[in-house]
Amino acid sequence: MVLVKSPCWRSVALLLASALLAFTTATHAASHVKKSVYGAIAYEPTRRAVGYSYDFKSVREAKIEALKQCGEPTCEVLVSFRNACGALARGPAKTFAATGATRAEAETRALRRCGDGKCAIAAWACTK
Repeated sequence: MVLVKSPCWRSVALLLASALLAFTTATHAASHVKKSVYGAIAYEPTRRAVGYSYDFKSVREAKIEALKQCGEPTCEVLVSFRNACGALARGPAKTFAATGATRAEAETRALRRCGDGKCAIAAWACTK
């Protein structure tokens, strides 16, 4: 077998190597895509019952689990989130929910929505 040493042959080999590298990189990146996970926080204002969930495969499953954890028939889901965090700030008259990329961000947003200096975080949850 005789190999031809020409600039054209080298260009073809370089092109094929580049294409193979691009394909391998794209396949590797696609296999490491973060899966979506969901969480939710439920609340019942009369008894101040709280339930939360995190790392569920669907938003529906996350909401159902938060309602179960809350434990009262009048509990309501106040916030749900995907690949993030959620928090509830409870004030004297109302409860405020928010989401954020981190626990601190979700809590800060919930407290800002409350606006009253008498608010406190009642619950928080984050997906992994």
